[in-house]
Amino acid sequence: MTRVLVVDDHPMWREAVERDLTEAGFEVVAVAGSGEEALRRAPAARPQVAVVDLQLPGISGVEVTAELIRADPTSRVLVLSASGEREDVLAAVKAGATGYLVKSASREELIAAVRSVAAGDAVFTPGLAGLVLGEFRRLHEGPDGDAPELTPREIEVLRLVAKCRSYKQIAEELVISHRTVQNHVQNTLRKLQLHNRVELVRYAIDQGLDGD
Repeated sequence: MTRVLVVDDHPMWREAVERDLTEAGFEVVAVAGSGEEALRRAPAARPQVAVVDLQLPGISGVEVTAELIRADPTSRVLVLSASGEREDVLAAVKAGATGYLVKSASREELIAAVRSVAAGDAVFTPGLAGLVLGEFRRLHEGPDGDAPELTPREIEVLRLVAKCRSYKQIAEELVISHRTVQNHVQNTLRKLQLHNRVELVRYAIDQGLDGD
């Protein structure tokens, strides 16, 4: 059961999110109405996913996101915000958010997003994904605009990563060991100057490697 922290300063919204997630089988281990409260409760609650609003009194949602991930790099943050502005989306992603959903999303979209984020997959409201991917492409292209050169096998692994395959599934599909898959991913991360699998998925999708 995925452990979730819900952070929002609007009591009715906070309670609705908590109820929806609980009914969907998640364990809501804590709720908070401010950034300060969230950071106080997180160490004891040990959430795997934090659902965080951006507009919070005191410490902002972006700061909460950065601090939660700094304190526990294995945790994931899904931003759930009324704003779909470029600056807000990019600030959240740069702070370490794995996903960004606007509050107009349906209950089903929220539940699916929390599940995906818990699995380490990047999730964005339709229309925002292209914005984020474009920014990552700009940041990680070389000075001449060309992407770093990858080996055919690295591209093959990257294509499967883009389709959200697990390392075990990739190993089975390519008939190689789990360790070899990990080595290819680490080499690709180093070449692309990326930090984790989430960023790698974003890059791969941006390069069109998630298609058939």
